[in-house]
Amino acid sequence: MTTIVPTSEEDPILYVVRFTAEMSWAEAGPEVAQQQVTSLCMEAQECMVTDRWLDLASLMITSAQLVSSKASDKDFECIFTIICNLVKKPESGDELLEMAKLLSTKIAQQPNEKPALRLKIMINLYNLLEDPYSRFHVYMNALKLATEGKVTEHIIPTFKKVDALLKEWDLSVQDQRDLFLAISNILKENKSSPKETLNFLTKYLVTFSREDSHAMEEAKEEAAYTIIEFVRAPDIFQHDLLEMPAVAQLENDSKYALVYQLLKIFQTQRLDAYLDFYTTNSALLKSYGLVHEDCIAKMRLMSIVDLASNESDQISYSLIKDTLKIEDDEVEPWVVKAITAKLVDCKMDQMNQVIRVSRCTERVFGPRQWQALRGKLATWRGNIANVITTIQANKVTEEGTQAMQGLAIR
Repeated sequence: MTTIVPTSEEDPILYVVRFTAEMSWAEAGPEVAQQQVTSLCMEAQECMVTDRWLDLASLMITSAQLVSSKASDKDFECIFTIICNLVKKPESGDELLEMAKLLSTKIAQQPNEKPALRLKIMINLYNLLEDPYSRFHVYMNALKLATEGKVTEHIIPTFKKVDALLKEWDLSVQDQRDLFLAISNILKENKSSPKETLNFLTKYLVTFSREDSHAMEEAKEEAAYTIIEFVRAPDIFQHDLLEMPAVAQLENDSKYALVYQLLKIFQTQRLDAYLDFYTTNSALLKSYGLVHEDCIAKMRLMSIVDLASNESDQISYSLIKDTLKIEDDEVEPWVVKAITAKLVDCKMDQMNQVIRVSRCTERVFGPRQWQALRGKLATWRGNIANVITTIQANKVTEEGTQAMQGLAIR
């Protein structure tokens, strides 16, 4: 096994060019090898003298890729570290971007060969860059490498920083779509937390507007998948999917109209609507891997929320029993489940067989909810104004009293 051991003052860049050239042409015989090695070294020197850094990067990365399977992990990392440091050379932003694209694309091209080490090198390349958009392209190729090389466990922790990175990258809408879709695909493949997967799927769907009708076609499959994941998730009860154009387009779609109808039931209706839907569409639910009993359980909790939102602050046990289609002795356990899930805050009045609701989670937050919030804020503002007026009036009265006391004969 050949190992890089510098023995002269030769420039590290030229040393790597010579080392990779000798390794790649070793089997061609001494005469041919020497000629090729000399030619490549001369070409590299010319690139350095004329500041053609992109050409030099292309030359070096091509040679490095040819010998990557022969090099030890240590030599592999050393070679690519020196190549990646070329990004410090260009003065032109355009040349730097092209170099970042070239290097990250080439590093990601052989994902089955030293994938974890390649990903480490890719992250090092990212950290060497100062240009935000160049960093974005390297990150996208890192996602591609992690996926195809099956080393996504090393890239998933970075997803927590994506919101901060987005501010730095300042991406176009299309770039955002590509990013969110790539991340959500990784999370789906790894069967990660439904909340985390839905988070990035939602970010992806939000990038589509009604004016973008042609582009929205590409979002149909992901929109349908997001709906199914929302229905399947046992602990996700609130989502604004119905408000998204990318989801709304499914309402009249020949393939996904029933999926949209299912979403509408889970976000706006009660258990009886779901049971009616299941009667005629049980095969559809089964095809998406949805479990009927799990759907009933979630819809019962959703129905409690709906009762708390639309009925008075006092809900009878009998209404809960009829709505949830349960027995008398099951009412309180289901209310407790809703409280535990933080869907409602309420007290159970066993004497009067009612629950008294003080707060409930909104299943969706649309125009009606905004109007209700506006009303509450107006009331709160009025109450604060009344308190201020009262305080000011009391202050005037107190100051008047003190003044009168000062005039009293002693």
